[in-house]
Amino acid sequence: MTAGVFVDTNVIAYARDSHYPEKKLAAEKWLDVLWREQRARTSVQVLNDYYTTVTQKLKPGLSREAAWEDVQLLMSWNPQPIDLKVLTRAYELEKQYRLSWWDCLVVGAAQVQGCVLLLTEDLQDGADYGGVSVRNPFTLGVADERSAYAALPKLASRHRGRGRPRRNPPRAATV
Repeated sequence: MTAGVFVDTNVIAYARDSHYPEKKLAAEKWLDVLWREQRARTSVQVLNDYYTTVTQKLKPGLSREAAWEDVQLLMSWNPQPIDLKVLTRAYELEKQYRLSWWDCLVVGAAQVQGCVLLLTEDLQDGADYGGVSVRNPFTLGVADERSAYAALPKLASRHRGRGRPRRNPPRAATV
């Protein structure tokens, strides 16, 4: 699959967290594959959250310099800024799905970048938000990625077909 995969903060942070070796290993595998295949996508919001997480919440945390080096590397993913397009999508998502505003910004950024997969443990595994499938990267293995796409429902077109309009069939007379 060559589609972009949106990576949330927790995936990147667990790759640096030795307190959870299984999650660290899974996160490292995901990041390795996505780096090699150049399919990783993220947002400026995620990079902000990552920097704060690894410098202030992680025990022991990273130095500001080490965290900033990570952020600079992740900038090569061309992170989606929070712009009017993302804000508008986030607002629409909030109305439709009743997610937290921060989650709406993440899903909105994934949608704006055309991602079909969002790796995060913060949203319901298997949920679909307007064509973006959420998967928990700590339960979905890298080798199982293709199955994540197969599970996506085919969306019905909201546009009328071309050609002659359909005529309503005559109704049977009722007695």
